[in-house]
Amino acid sequence: MKIVYVIDSLASRGGAERILSEKMNYLALHDGYEVYVITCYQNPSRETNAYPLSEKVHQIDLNIPYYSQYHYRYPVRLWKKWQIYRSFISQLTATVQSIDPDILTGLGYFQADVVTGIRCRAKKIVELHEARLFTMSDHGLNRSLFSRLFMRLFRWSYFRAVERQADVVVSLTKGDAYQWRKARRVEVIPNFTMMPVAEDDMPREKRVIAVGRLEWQKGFDRLIDLWAVVGKHYPDWRLDIFGSGTLQNALQQQIMSLGLENQVSINSFTEHIREEYLKSSVFVLTSRFEGFSLVLLEAAQSGLPSVAFDCPFGPSDLIEDGQTGFLVPDGDTKVFAERLETLLVDKSMRQRFSQRAVRYVQKFQVQAVMQQWKTLFETLCQTA
Repeated sequence: MKIVYVIDSLASRGGAERILSEKMNYLALHDGYEVYVITCYQNPSRETNAYPLSEKVHQIDLNIPYYSQYHYRYPVRLWKKWQIYRSFISQLTATVQSIDPDILTGLGYFQADVVTGIRCRAKKIVELHEARLFTMSDHGLNRSLFSRLFMRLFRWSYFRAVERQADVVVSLTKGDAYQWRKARRVEVIPNFTMMPVAEDDMPREKRVIAVGRLEWQKGFDRLIDLWAVVGKHYPDWRLDIFGSGTLQNALQQQIMSLGLENQVSINSFTEHIREEYLKSSVFVLTSRFEGFSLVLLEAAQSGLPSVAFDCPFGPSDLIEDGQTGFLVPDGDTKVFAERLETLLVDKSMRQRFSQRAVRYVQKFQVQAVMQQWKTLFETLCQTA
């Protein structure tokens, strides 16, 4: 079976890039599929893949000069953008048709309308890595009225094309799957974790950990404000944030303005995040929205109880409220602080939640999740 994935780039250290890389490796190494990935805006000579890719996965880069449009001012930029777009469609179509795959998969946030519109015999899948409600949205952006109206129309047209053209839309959560109910077929297949299970009774520091991109979506500004309330009652605890992004300086300034330099730190992305999980006692997630929250899954696998806002969508699929952690009504900072304090003072509760969390996320092991993908691929190829 030939499977082709289409993505903008594999150079970014994001959850989608990580899961996709691990998934392609698994399909090529364990199931013997012929796997291709077409990266469109990545130049491998300048941008290496963020996550290792097996030699059995064939990577083809179109090297589309997408960002060259920004060398020009309007209205010339619009003309250059159109030329680049037409070149992208032409090259992508030719590449896919030359491979002649059985399965063609696009990602929901990147040109999925183009991918599903390519003329070929392949069954077409759109794989979602963020909630539809927030895909290409205006949330967190200060756009003009005209820009907001244009984006609303563009999103409507984009989603409509995907719903009509894709053979299957695969969502990470039940909540998001409902948003795609007009699609021809919708399936729910979650992300997986390949982290080893944490051992019981590991020594833990008095540390709360948060992990993610330093962007508006992840809500670290909310977390720092929360810690200003919680931390003053527990001076022997600290908060460590791991990640990078455009808001790093703003968040660091927020920490300084609240006088939290001795309790809160922002740490660079690390290849050894599991070691950081294992040294911590509680995981927190204050995102405004999520596609799934791979870090929440990894934290549970590492034996961490969690406190998370019940944002759309993901935390409710990964936390058993009051058993493996706490789900807090989205944006309710008062309740969040109370739940976090409960865990900080009750070590026996943390240990109970830890043991249950490890058991609860066993259903997200790689073998179980990849079997769902394999079944989907094979049933699709059996249909006319």
